Amino acid sequence: MDVATHPSVRLELIRRAIEAGKHVLAQKPLASDARAAREVVEEAERRGVTVAVNQNGRWAPPWRIATLLVESGAIGEVFSVTHLFDHDFAWIVGTPFDELEHLVIYDFALHWTDITRCWLAARDVTAVRAWEYRTPAQPPESIAPLGAVIAFDYADGASGVIRSVGSSRTARPGNPFWIHGTEGTIRGSVRKGSDFVELEGDGETTRFELAGEWLPDGFAGSMGELMCAIAEQREPFNSARNNLLTLRMTLAACRSADEAGRAVSLDELPA
Repeated sequence: MDVATHPSVRLELIRRAIEAGKHVLAQKPLASDARAAREVVEEAERRGVTVAVNQNGRWAPPWRIATLLVESGAIGEVFSVTHLFDHDFAWIVGTPFDELEHLVIYDFALHWTDITRCWLAARDVTAVRAWEYRTPAQPPESIAPLGAVIAFDYADGASGVIRSVGSSRTARPGNPFWIHGTEGTIRGSVRKGSDFVELEGDGETTRFELAGEWLPDGFAGSMGELMCAIAEQREPFNSARNNLLTLRMTLAACRSADEAGRAVSLDELPA
């Protein structure tokens, strides 16, 4: 069952599906309350029902290759992940997205938060800091602040940063990213026709050929992973259990933005 409703009613529909013994692919964000999300995850596990979250960005071709490279140890130990939104957000004007609270942090950047925690999976997040602000370049009639910074601090000094410049005016838009490791660097970009990924290490740079695009192939990857996991009786890579950390990091970022960028510990959120 694919539950693609608004977050405010999503958990109740997931509960009903679980009670009916139906496996679920839930849209992101999984919920607006971390504790309620965990309770639903535990109920699904008790009943033997598989629930996955549609974090389809994990299967965007550049990110998927980057993930496989990180998992293979191609750049050693990852210590820094950096993302930049370098494109025009003017498309939100006049749409329901413009009315969302924390549009960039809670909705748009959620995929970037998710992939960052995947690449830094072995580390403990100690604090999340976030800011939102209107920029001079964003459409004056827009409601949501389009400038944003989200920073993740890790116990061993590793870090992750996501920055939205608001609305850039460029003939070469994209969403570039860098993954720095102790033995090399992965760099690339996703969406807006900018897709590429390359590995730099040992004095050489290798650029990988890509097949497909985030839209629609990311959606096929997310649903396909759930279906394969059900058939193979295993936990999917995008399981709801796995997604709880992404949700807590996102909610911590929203709280930080509400409090002028205060460093928020995940321990402050009900879990």
